[in-house]
Amino acid sequence: MPRRRKIRKVDSPPKMKGFKPFGILGNDNEHILMQYEEYETIKLVIHDDLSQDDASTRMEISRPTLTRIYNSALKKIGRAFVEGKSIIFEGGEYEFNTVDLKCDTCFGDMSHTENGTMCKDCKS
Repeated sequence: MPRRRKIRKVDSPPKMKGFKPFGILGNDNEHILMQYEEYETIKLVIHDDLSQDDASTRMEISRPTLTRIYNSALKKIGRAFVEGKSIIFEGGEYEFNTVDLKCDTCFGDMSHTENGTMCKDCKS
């Protein structure tokens, strides 16, 4: 039986839900799904200019695991560029690090989820 996957730490959700090519008439049904942890590896290694060792520490995963996720993300980006497909960010095995909101009901910490924000304490 394989070992259970470790939850990957993601700083915060992307500022957008996806990315579309410009100047191409495309079918909205044709898109590539990029998981949140794949987006995070691109952000940390390329945008934030961290080494893969430092990025893996931030995400609380091993360096080889980060490399596999990063390579998967690069392949998806390359495929989207060459084939003119849009990229949709969703899913994966992740947990957001940022907690910047307080619940109106119980004043507990709110956490970001795939469907918005939710209180960690009262689940509202």
